[in-house]
Amino acid sequence: MVQVSEELTIDGALTRWSTADRAGMPLLVLLHGYGADERDLFGLTPYLPDGVAVASVAAPLSPPWPMPGRSWYAIEGLEGRSSASVTAAAEAFLRWLDEAAADTPAVALLGFSQGAAVALQAMRLAPETVDTVVALSGYVASGELPNDESLTERKPHVFWGRGTNDQVIPEARVAHTAQWLPAHSELSGRVYTGLTHSISEDELGDVHAFLTKWLSREAKS
Repeated sequence: MVQVSEELTIDGALTRWSTADRAGMPLLVLLHGYGADERDLFGLTPYLPDGVAVASVAAPLSPPWPMPGRSWYAIEGLEGRSSASVTAAAEAFLRWLDEAAADTPAVALLGFSQGAAVALQAMRLAPETVDTVVALSGYVASGELPNDESLTERKPHVFWGRGTNDQVIPEARVAHTAQWLPAHSELSGRVYTGLTHSISEDELGDVHAFLTKWLSREAKS
């Protein structure tokens, strides 16, 4: 079993919110990529469905100088992208979420790159809290977690979007994700021809449709 550090914490004061009046609203949390910060994905808010509170969270670490922004886990060195580091980041995020989502009827996560890996790991750690994830240009961390078997029955909803020209995520991690997600989730998604390690307008349209279905399911539950 992976040992998780309790020292990693999310600075909630840095979180950007789309609205101050969010009690009772479904919550969509944005998790940025390596070297970005809480301001990065917040610019996607106009492309997201109405009727949802959006929170954009700042990752807990600073990457090595001179890289700007923040990171969820290290990608350098022998331990770079280690599953234990992804788990530690996801545990820290879930501690933040426990407090931030106290009055929220439903939670979905949207992560890019590192943020996508952390979002998927959070789903694996707390499927009773997170059952809908948008993973853009990211991957599922290797190894097994205690709830993985239950996910084959729960089938959380996952959208996985990536580009054919993405040279950032190692091929082995993409291959692992392509095998893991269909077995452990209700998977939808798309591979975008010519897209690099980025987000396209076509992808945002697909994300909007996916999240609209999430809101529809929650309204009926």
